[in-house]
Amino acid sequence: MSTSYNKFWKSGDPFIWMTGGALALSLIMIISLIVIVAANALGYYWPDRLVQVTLKDGTEILGQQIVSEPIPTPDTPTATTLYRTEFQVANRDLYGADFRWVNDDEIVARSFPADALLFERWEWGPLFGHLSSVTQDGKVIAEGFAPAWKKFQELHPRTQETLARIHRIERKEIGDINYRLEQVRLEMKGLQRQGQDSTPDAKHLAALEQEITELQRRYEEKAAELKTLYDENARYRFLVKAAGGKDKELPVAAVVRAFLPNQLSWWGRFSLYVTRLVEFVWEEPRESNTEGGVFPAIFGTVIMVLIMSVMVVPFGVIAALYLREYAKQGPMVRAVRIAVNNLAGVPSIVFGVFGLGFFVYLVGGSIDRLFYPEALPTPTYGTGGILWASLTLALLTVPVVIVATEESLSAIPREWREGSLALGATKWETIRKIVLPGALPGILTGMILAMARGAGEVAPLMITGVVKLAPTLPLDAHAPFFHLERKFMHLGFHIYDVGFQSPNVEAAKPMVFMTTLLLIGIILLLNLTAIVVRNRLRSRLRFGTF
Repeated sequence: MSTSYNKFWKSGDPFIWMTGGALALSLIMIISLIVIVAANALGYYWPDRLVQVTLKDGTEILGQQIVSEPIPTPDTPTATTLYRTEFQVANRDLYGADFRWVNDDEIVARSFPADALLFERWEWGPLFGHLSSVTQDGKVIAEGFAPAWKKFQELHPRTQETLARIHRIERKEIGDINYRLEQVRLEMKGLQRQGQDSTPDAKHLAALEQEITELQRRYEEKAAELKTLYDENARYRFLVKAAGGKDKELPVAAVVRAFLPNQLSWWGRFSLYVTRLVEFVWEEPRESNTEGGVFPAIFGTVIMVLIMSVMVVPFGVIAALYLREYAKQGPMVRAVRIAVNNLAGVPSIVFGVFGLGFFVYLVGGSIDRLFYPEALPTPTYGTGGILWASLTLALLTVPVVIVATEESLSAIPREWREGSLALGATKWETIRKIVLPGALPGILTGMILAMARGAGEVAPLMITGVVKLAPTLPLDAHAPFFHLERKFMHLGFHIYDVGFQSPNVEAAKPMVFMTTLLLIGIILLLNLTAIVVRNRLRSRLRFGTF
């Protein structure tokens, strides 16, 4: 018996089963986590019905049912367990809170009124209620549900077109004017600085002053046009009667969309669901980042990861090549390898502090003093930006690339090197044409690991360039078109900000889950792209097509 027992353990089968079981458990945990996140995220955008609830005291509640759960009553027998239901009552500007818990034994009636409307607003979150009237210049032009709803549907697209024109003027046209004004101001300041040592170019200064006058004239024209558009949208208002006898009047232009959730067909709900998902991906956030889209955060995350990858791979590969192919093996090289391995375990916030001190204050401050003196004391590169954040994450992930590249280089058979050298190739030609192509799959593996870690880091970014809401993207139509000095948004920081810094945490939960799911998807997409490239390189290497 003892012999069989010892033979069983010496065979190694138990360890194989233990390893396989641990792998299976890890996969189950990962899949379960993704399923939980997806279930909480994707279900949020499905338009639910509005239920009107009447309580024993005569109070009426209109909202969407969120969850029902037993009330914790340890002294009550199981047979008499009581339940409570959470409703999203919205109308935060009327009630002061978006959600309300109600004990089920207090409910005496439930109904689903056909004329109950859900208004998605640009500010203050959703509004639930019954449309009462529509006014133009203070005069009622439609009263009662049917006429008012018809008039609202007629006016809303027009006000949204006007609102889109307002946003285009504010962000594009006036934004371009302000950008040029700032450039001219800095150019004049530079000429005045030069004039301290020599006579400034009076003709050039006069031309710049004339340009400023013209830009100010154009600004005033756009400001007058904006006022006209705002006044036009302010003419149309509507009145909503909310539950509890409260009334709310607001402009038609304040509504993103409105619909009757209790009258929607299955196809109507699906169309609205897709519209909301597209809005989440392509639009900008609103209402303290708890509603709207996350496109600026998607853009910032992807661009930062790409810049980080471009920076980290060359330096990591060069360092690994030197350590493996050129450096004389000894105590010094072993110490460097130990340092690289230990560097991978340093907390990420330490890299953030280093990036702030070295990249932002030292390098960025020096760049400002040398190339942007006229802009001082306002920093250009001497403050957080996407470039410094990417370089900080490159330092954070370079040990991963070095280790993976070294292992890949050591896996290249020695016979390949010796054969190349025997045929007359130099050492560099051997490395360039034989060693590096063979090690490319391993190098890409290191890049994949670096991208996966860098995309999810948040702590270093908080002090090197990421912000809650970036007014402009790093990419625009102004030369040099790609502005590496600008601050940016990031999906990981967006999750932190919405989940832990939002003034309305309960309403922000769906956005947290949705952004988490999107971040996981982007990381998977970036990694899968690199994996496909790596596998193709392996195939080419296997069949000798390098």
